[in-house]
Amino acid sequence: MKRHVVLIGLPGAGKTTVGGLVAERLGIPFVDVDAVIARREGRPVLAIFAEHGEAAFRDMERQEVRRVLGRDPAVLAPGGGWAAQPGAVAEARQHALVVYLRASAETATKRVGPENRATLMSGDPGELMRELLRDREAAYLEAEATIDTEHLELAAVVDAVVRLAQGGAGG
Repeated sequence: MKRHVVLIGLPGAGKTTVGGLVAERLGIPFVDVDAVIARREGRPVLAIFAEHGEAAFRDMERQEVRRVLGRDPAVLAPGGGWAAQPGAVAEARQHALVVYLRASAETATKRVGPENRATLMSGDPGELMRELLRDREAAYLEAEATIDTEHLELAAVVDAVVRLAQGGAGG
């Protein structure tokens, strides 16, 4: 395996859970981009958003993804909004297999972790997730592969990503 794997999709699509397991199976590091930024900044992502705004956070996120893609292969899980930045997916595809973990807005809302819950609780969580999907899906579909996680067990999603990575999908 000579390429990075970048997992994209909605919050709650499984990027972090799947990413950790895929990295373990491939024997390469896993990088949760949001966690790296939060650790470096010394505060949670929501606090960074509140203090500096989304644009500043997305810039940090993009720089971190670039930094990791410049190193030895790893599995990356950027935040759900990273892929929606103009050119982000195309840039990543130069160095990585980009896989869209597709989940419906309803499923993603049910799965979303506590780090994203506060954001979604500022209104109707289901409607906010549907809005995120409408805004971001075109970018997500720029991935080289899409895995519909809706009706798959976790192990099957991990197996599918590992097969793609080992098969050299996308180049």
